[in-house]
Amino acid sequence: MSAPITTKVQSKELNGLSLIAAHSHISGLGLDENLRPKESAQGMVGQLKARRAAGVILKMVEAGKIAGRAVLVAGPPSTGKTAIAMGLSQSLGEDVPFTAIAGSEVFSLELSKTESLTQAFRKSIGIKIKEETEIIEGEVVEIQIDRSITGGHKQGKLTIKTTDMETIYELGNKMIEGLTKEKVLAGDVISIDKASGKITKLGKSFTRARDYDAMGPETKFVQCPEGELQKRKEVVHTVSLHEIDVINSRQQGFLALFSGDTGEIRSEVRDQINTKVAEWKEEGKAEIVPGVLFIDEVHMLDIECFSFINRALEDDFSPIVMMATNRGISRTRGTDYKSPHGMPADLLDRSIIIHTAPYNADEIRTILSIRATEEEVELTADAIALLTKIGQETSLRYASNLISVAQQIALKRRSNAVDLEDIKRGYMLFFDSDRSVQYLEENASQFIDDNGDVTFGYGATVEANSDKMEVEA
Repeated sequence: MSAPITTKVQSKELNGLSLIAAHSHISGLGLDENLRPKESAQGMVGQLKARRAAGVILKMVEAGKIAGRAVLVAGPPSTGKTAIAMGLSQSLGEDVPFTAIAGSEVFSLELSKTESLTQAFRKSIGIKIKEETEIIEGEVVEIQIDRSITGGHKQGKLTIKTTDMETIYELGNKMIEGLTKEKVLAGDVISIDKASGKITKLGKSFTRARDYDAMGPETKFVQCPEGELQKRKEVVHTVSLHEIDVINSRQQGFLALFSGDTGEIRSEVRDQINTKVAEWKEEGKAEIVPGVLFIDEVHMLDIECFSFINRALEDDFSPIVMMATNRGISRTRGTDYKSPHGMPADLLDRSIIIHTAPYNADEIRTILSIRATEEEVELTADAIALLTKIGQETSLRYASNLISVAQQIALKRRSNAVDLEDIKRGYMLFFDSDRSVQYLEENASQFIDDNGDVTFGYGATVEANSDKMEVEA
């Protein structure tokens, strides 16, 4: 049997393509083949213990045999918790589902909390469905298309060959349109799916390479296929459980995936799909690929959501659930008691916990240099030194934000490089959180307080519970 061909069905958001985001510089976890983290690699810097732990999780996911585990990444703000999750996502590749949501996303007017979480869980479980199909694969020798004078019915002939045989096929309207759309010419090696009539252009034949004087860099040359023209190939379709749910629960089928109108999906539909997928697995027609569900700001969930996650982790179709939080001892939403990380003790007991720690000066300098390169900003040595000091005294996020601000200030004075004065100017124009709090404390009377009281200019005080305005002498 020939090598299997793979198709992948994905519904990806197209918002913000080519924009530089907070973690767009991250391309992996930055580990070597022995899962040892490098000091700086693939956009990841520092957090060596946390990255090594994430590498172990990566191997668990890639093995595809362990699911239903909870991993908590806990640490102070700006210590790279989301960055580790994004690095894990990049390292997994396209075949393993990775779903990222924020804790507050589940509180929607359209869907219940449990339905939102169920859909997120099932988006993170992939199903590889295998089927055999007949294809015609060969090199195009000649295409003859006869068009009627009235422009109506078209007919034609396609001569196609392998190294062993050559055959002429009669063409109908659909096949002629397909060949025209793919711009198939003599010398192209093509593949035709007999069931669907889909035409795939594999490349140009090496035997006709001399016929082309000028070729673009995207031109691909392949060998002329050997053996029979008609072959049986194994096709692998990769979809998520959620996509199967939507297709089977809506009248418009797969179009519901594009419209976004998924709505509540009945539990009966999911039960039937689970039964069918289990049958396919037993028969060898399908393979289950447990993925990763990443819940950022997990402390935003309430006790009902935590109880649901506890139960969902025990299900047969459950991904590895990775959570991130920057809370210490805080109140669990929906309860009156405090607990570590704002999460109930029973879910914490089920989780393996990865801790992140604040970055040191060298790591902050490296991260800011990577961010500057990503944003295509040239920083002088003095500028990067000042930015590093600002990052240590305020926060890494504030220092990162000053990079693009300082670039605009540098461009105003017609300079391509950001210098010390540009960083200073940006620092004076934009407050960090500490200076903002200090300003609030010094001018507290000019802001509306908890009681609704405020002091306007010239000493005029307005009290929220009074109908009069008092003017101080």
